[in-house]
Order: sequence, then C-alpha cells, then structure tokens
Amino acid sequence: MNEKTVVFALTSSVGLANEIVAQLGIPLGSCDVRHFADGEIMVELGESVRGKNVYIVQSTCNPVSSNLMEVLIAIDACKRASAAHIAVVMPYFGYARQDRKAKPRQPITSKLVADLIEKAGAHRIITMELHATQIQGFFNIPADDISAIGIIGNYFKAKNMDDIVVVSPDHGGTTRARRMAEMLHAPIAIIDKRRPKPNVAEAMNLIGDVQGKKAILIDDIVDTAGTLVSGIDMLYAKGATEVYCSCVHGVLSGPAIERLKNSPIKEFICTNTIPQDDKKAELPNMVVLSVGEILGQIINQIENNHSISEVLTKFN
Repeated sequence: MNEKTVVFALTSSVGLANEIVAQLGIPLGSCDVRHFADGEIMVELGESVRGKNVYIVQSTCNPVSSNLMEVLIAIDACKRASAAHIAVVMPYFGYARQDRKAKPRQPITSKLVADLIEKAGAHRIITMELHATQIQGFFNIPADDISAIGIIGNYFKAKNMDDIVVVSPDHGGTTRARRMAEMLHAPIAIIDKRRPKPNVAEAMNLIGDVQGKKAILIDDIVDTAGTLVSGIDMLYAKGATEVYCSCVHGVLSGPAIERLKNSPIKEFICTNTIPQDDKKAELPNMVVLSVGEILGQIINQIENNHSISEVLTKFN
C-alpha cells in the first residue's frame, strides 16, 4: 500500500475502519473527535497529512446530523492541513430517503448533503447501496456506489438451500431482488404495499408464488421494521415454510428490535455499514456480514489506479 495513504475513523465507524486498514496492511490514522458540552464538535488530526491521500470513514447513521457534521469538519481539517486528495467513505449515506420532492414545498436533502460534502473539500465519495441511485448524480466529484447484494447473496449461497424464492418488499426493490435471485438461481416475488405516511407501511398483495418455499426478503434499509414484519406475516399466510430477512443497512430504530424478536423469522441478516454490536446482543438470530473487505479492496484499487470493477466482479 502507498505510504501516502491515510485512513481516519470518525465516531460511528471505528470498527469498520479497523477492518479496512487491516485489509490494506496499514495502521489506522490518528485523529481525535471531541463533542463539547454545548454540542460543538472538534476533529483534530494526530498526524501530518501533507501531500497524502486521505480516506475518512464514517456512516451518517443515528445521530445523523452530528455524524454528518463530523465528516464536514474532518474534511475541512484535512484540507487545511494540505492533504493532496480527500475521499469520504460513507457506507451508509444519511438523508438518502429525501432524494426528491414527493410533495410540494419539500426539500431534497440528499442533494444538500452532497453539496455540503463537496463544498467542504472532498474530492471523492464512496457509498454502499444508496437508497436511490440517482444520488450519485447529485455529486460533481467521482461518486462510487458499491453494492453489498453480492455479499448477502454469497451468504445464502453457502447455505445450499433448496426451494427458495427471493422476495422484494415493494416494487422499488424489484431490481435488487432480481439481482440476488439470479445469484441464487431462484424465482422472485413482489409484495405490493402502500405507505400511508413515513415509517408506516401496509402489506397489500403478493405478486408471485411462495407456497411451500423458503422466502428470502431483501431490502436496502430496515428502519422501524414495520414494512418487514407485515411482509413476513403475509409470506407465512401465503404458504412460505421459512422466512429469512436481509438488508444492507440495519438502521433498526424505535420498535424495530422488539418487532423482529416477536416475529417468526428464521434469521435477520444485515451488514456492518451501521454498527450492530449492541443490537446483535438483543437479537439472537441476527447475522452481521462485514463490508470491510470489499471497501478495503476498493480503496486499494483506487490507490493503484486500477479498475474497481475487478473487485465488484469478485464479490458478485
């Protein structure tokens, strides 16, 4: 690895950053993140970054705005310390669900976040499984959105399950479900739902057949798990023998853990784009897959001016 490469971890992604640097064979960069009594944040670099390529690892999960502010301040610190190139590795991109004006007088906050990251001085951003792929176009700097569906698909491949069907929890996730279904050589089904208000979803109908099959629900984000639980109930009612739930980003806010504990799912699978240590202790059938290896290899390809497609092919 290039000696001019430095990886910093901010508050939300220390564990993941340690996995990334282990993959790269370099030590984690030294930086100090402090939150003062009045809510102000200070990010102080503990080593020189002059002329170096810096990677700032931080998922903007809960507390979203605080974690985002840490990123912006860290970028500014690196810029003022004469870093040659600043890349933000944001496995979970907060505010991604505010990607369009669904109603009059609504903001497009994900575009605002993109502008802030750019204005702060970032030269590149690396995300994972953006809720809306058009968010890449909100950036005027290179924006790599890495899929984690291959990681989840390979987990199920290793199980050697038969009679499976991959289920999308809504029409918007059909492409994602189809990609996993192709990996597993399985058919797909789609839950037709409506969402009367944010974080509330009602399962309506099922398009496809799950009778006598093991169903694998796949989504990008699980937040309060309301959508997921209503989908699970429908799948069992339609004759599924087992239901596995999987997602890339386990936000798991509010009643999510309680809902999942009380549901008849076989396993809940997510990745560590958001830290899950405390939640895993509460949910015995939770499986957390790591994205550290793929992110480490992506950074290695960028540093060596090689195509990142080679890495993506290996994980799919």
